[in-house]
Amino acid sequence: MTNLWEQFQGNVTFVLMCVVLVVVLTLLAHLAERFLPQKRTVTPARRVCLIGICAAIAAVLHMLDFPLLLIAPEFYKLDFSELPVLLCGFYLGPSATVVCEGVKILLKLLLKGTSTAFVGDLANFVVGCAFVLPATIWYHAHKSKHSAIIGMILGTLSMTIFGTAFNAEYLLPKFAELYGIPLEAILAMGAEIRGGVNSVTSFVILCVAPLNLIKGAVISLLTLLLYKRVARPLFGIHQS
Repeated sequence: MTNLWEQFQGNVTFVLMCVVLVVVLTLLAHLAERFLPQKRTVTPARRVCLIGICAAIAAVLHMLDFPLLLIAPEFYKLDFSELPVLLCGFYLGPSATVVCEGVKILLKLLLKGTSTAFVGDLANFVVGCAFVLPATIWYHAHKSKHSAIIGMILGTLSMTIFGTAFNAEYLLPKFAELYGIPLEAILAMGAEIRGGVNSVTSFVILCVAPLNLIKGAVISLLTLLLYKRVARPLFGIHQS
């Protein structure tokens, strides 16, 4: 906890920017819900409880991240924490996904701290929202299994495109700045894995984009397989 607070004090501007992004994404989700068909009626207490449960599961999954060394350098980790967030969003709506995603990150920081000076945590939140928000908005606009599949495809593409651009324009330079690592050294790590890496653009296309595509595809498949099974005990729906 002390180390986390010291990192916070040393990087206040960056953390405040993270807070602004959380607020913007939350407002965006609420705005989207105004144009969606009527949502499922859930009491505030039950809503908070369900978001908390899904966020706690997501935080555990987030801490079980692992690298895919054949695709990207080891500081890029793959995790399946968006699975419970997406399940929560399919039941409660887009705004719940942003809240759940944010609580997940807070829980992870409290339990494990940050090893990337908050850069990786911001990336996980923002890129995660780029996946779950389009998926849940599309699903709630049409409410069918077919629309859920289309929503997750849109979410995967959104996460891949946004995550690639966000890494190129902000995350990689910020990571290099905070850790005092030359950007060329990071590119060299990518070149050792993917021979075509010779610039930031080629790095994110060859290393970051495939990682996000794999993550989106796996989470989408697991969501299709697990939603009805999980929804019965957790959300109390699809009762026979």
